[in-house]
Amino acid sequence: MEAKAIGKHVRVTPRKLRLVAGQIKKNGVSEALTKLKFINKSAAPHIAKVVKSAAANATKNFGADADALFIKEIRIDHGPTLKYAKRFIPRAQGRASGIKKRSAHIVVVVSDSKK
Repeated sequence: MEAKAIGKHVRVTPRKLRLVAGQIKKNGVSEALTKLKFINKSAAPHIAKVVKSAAANATKNFGADADALFIKEIRIDHGPTLKYAKRFIPRAQGRASGIKKRSAHIVVVVSDSKK
């Protein structure tokens, strides 16, 4: 049995999210949530929210035991990038570059088997 949850348009860069996602791969859901509580990164609460949602989907839709769930897959994809027309960051020799506000999509799949 597998259950999935998706968090879309999360306003944290995918690179920062992947650092935290690597810490909780292949862990149990309860262990992963405990780790996320103590990770001091801005991405941790966003990932915790999606992991809780995937676990809730598994228990409600499939009647799975919440203590027996494992994170089978966690994937961080690029979302849309906001490009502001009137905001710039200074560069060398008097030039300017635009500011890019990146976002991401988080996909978490939980399963009751540890494969």
